[in-house]
Amino acid sequence: MRVYLGLGSNVGDRRSHLRRAVEALRVVDGSLAVSPLYETAPVGGPKQGLYLNCVVGLDWQRGPAELLELAQSLESAAGRVRTVKDGPRTLDVDVLLVDGVELATEELTVPHPRMFERGFVLAPLEDLDPLLVPSDWRRQIAGAENLARDVRRVGTIEDNSI
Repeated sequence: MRVYLGLGSNVGDRRSHLRRAVEALRVVDGSLAVSPLYETAPVGGPKQGLYLNCVVGLDWQRGPAELLELAQSLESAAGRVRTVKDGPRTLDVDVLLVDGVELATEELTVPHPRMFERGFVLAPLEDLDPLLVPSDWRRQIAGAENLARDVRRVGTIEDNSI
């Protein structure tokens, strides 16, 4: 089944954290798709640096719980420590969509409950598959907090310009 993960980083070498996560995901699916990178302001939480965000699409043969375990293992490998809600992070990996699955458990909700409110998810997801994103998403979130909708495309994961 096709799944989509949102990746973000705003601590240390942001691009390297994302690049290492993508490399680990290529072991799972060698032909995974990676969106361009977007730089965005943090949403919520304490004052912190800008994020680099992207979305990856990959073929997954196991269930959503195992996908969440994979996401959390990538975060741990990047040295993520959960001390402050919505705080800075070396790597954040969110399960956004799992093809044909709707799920709401204490550990995981699919589709991600806030993905359609966040430009930093919708812009890169649209790059991978425009049919997964409402065509008028920019208008829909126009009244949202600037931080939720302002995204700036800054290259690809392979670029070294940031």
